Amino acid sequence: LGIAGAQFLKREIERGEDTLIGVGHGRTLAACVEYLPRISAEKTRFVSLLGGLTRKFSANPHDVIHRLAERTGAEAYVMPVPMFANTVEDRTVLLGQKGISEVFDLGKSADLLIAGIGTAEREASLVATGMIEKGEMEEIRRNGGVGELLGHFFDDAGRAVETTLSNRALALAREDISNRRIVAVAGGKVKVRAIKSVLEGRYLKGLVTDEKTARSLVEQTPVG
Repeated sequence: LGIAGAQFLKREIERGEDTLIGVGHGRTLAACVEYLPRISAEKTRFVSLLGGLTRKFSANPHDVIHRLAERTGAEAYVMPVPMFANTVEDRTVLLGQKGISEVFDLGKSADLLIAGIGTAEREASLVATGMIEKGEMEEIRRNGGVGELLGHFFDDAGRAVETTLSNRALALAREDISNRRIVAVAGGKVKVRAIKSVLEGRYLKGLVTDEKTARSLVEQTPVG
């Protein structure tokens, strides 16, 4: 899957039509960048679409934006804040910083958004990396959340799940990811339900996945 994602990213860079590409973070996207050959992307800029630090402001082990810049030589704009602020007030203060608000504005104008899809499982990557606390993930699960895209959680029908985290996300608002060219890279048995929830919400213009996952998604889709 990492190889397939790298091939997609390489094609988009070489096409040169997407001069500003927004990227999320996570294990799958990090794998894509690991498989990306060193290529020149002087005409392309990359921008973080959501906070890339943990709640304790430590680095995300699955950082993507720095590795992309190193592989391509492109300009990269980082979101040096947590994915979720500790309080709504903290979020307001962080967004009030000029550099951070400018990165958010860039994300809103990106030509292409590349993201992973997270699950709401107890041992999900977001919990393991310290982005979300276990109790918060339990609340998401209780409210029906099964899948995550760019900091937003969705239920099986693709509806947004509102929790105490919703107003603390340092990520693009839902209206800013609606009707955008978003391509997700995600796969694996554990991700099928999460991927389906995001597809139901009609947020994606494309999905890079593996054959088994694609088959599972098709089998779960009602005919007609």
